[in-house]
Amino acid sequence: MISARPFGSGHINDTYRVVTDIGTNYLLQKINHLVFKDVVGLMNNQVHVTSHIKNKLKAIHGADPEKEVLTIIETNINGYFSKDEEGSYWRIYNFLDKTKSYDLVLTEKQAFEGGKAFGRFQAMLADLDINIIVDTIPYFHNIQFRLANLDKAIAADPMHRLNKLSAEIEFVNQRRDGMCRILRQGREGMLPERIIHNDTKFNNVLLDENDKAQCVIDLDTVMPGYVAYDFGDAIRTIINNAPEDEPELNRINLNIPLFTAYVKGYLHQAAGFLTEAEVNSLIDGVLLMPYMQGVRFLTDYLNGDTYYKIHSPWHNLQRARAQFQLVRKLEEARETLYNIILKYWQHENK
Repeated sequence: MISARPFGSGHINDTYRVVTDIGTNYLLQKINHLVFKDVVGLMNNQVHVTSHIKNKLKAIHGADPEKEVLTIIETNINGYFSKDEEGSYWRIYNFLDKTKSYDLVLTEKQAFEGGKAFGRFQAMLADLDINIIVDTIPYFHNIQFRLANLDKAIAADPMHRLNKLSAEIEFVNQRRDGMCRILRQGREGMLPERIIHNDTKFNNVLLDENDKAQCVIDLDTVMPGYVAYDFGDAIRTIINNAPEDEPELNRINLNIPLFTAYVKGYLHQAAGFLTEAEVNSLIDGVLLMPYMQGVRFLTDYLNGDTYYKIHSPWHNLQRARAQFQLVRKLEEARETLYNIILKYWQHENK
């Protein structure tokens, strides 16, 4: 080994780029087992998912399984991870050279490639047995769980902040029932549970030298869920013209061209396996994910800012208000956004 240096912008695991004297590069990660408590289940998920995608890619002419999906290096002890003397867990991947990622989506081409990448990822996993994939973070996108946590924080009010939050609490309560629609439809059998990514930020897509989607990364949250979660989570960051914590709410507006480009890329890859009910649920996911993130920020604010890092005592409240404003904007544009989804769904099914 020549060097091992910190790499990337992730906040959960510690990541290092390892350069060797034989010219082979690796990505070394220390797994945050305080967040991911079932490390064996976590790594089994990744092995199942990456192996399944590799086998799919081998059957596609011109595909490159070594570049288009992560390769986990097997160790001699525990399979695909190692545990050191201090109780920390480590894993290593082949490093994908000549790739890049972006924290922000700036162009329609980038949005299209992001949609294409996550649509293809879901499509590749549509026939993998969901029963072999475990929940790495239970109730991660379960809005009823998130609302229950908010209710507990309201009841306890440990920091005595509740008296100034009547507008935010009213906003949440007015939408409680509607925001549970995806969960209800899933439980009623209308929406199939599938293997999804669960963290569809744009920087979890590696692009090649020509800004074409090459590989989906950060597979720690891959677990069962509904496709609308992945779709809505991606749109939450792509469509918002303002930062996630924008204090001036009138600056929060929707970037419809980026939304349209993502929809085109996503449905180009995913239309073949999606049911009509799933397509109709995508707009619900678009509204749900910023609402749920706002609920989480508000909960943390009430609890004394114990989960998210903050830059001021009111940072989480500022974040919550910005997310709720984004929901308002999305509600106003719901019909327009839904029609864009239907347009490209119908285009792919001609």
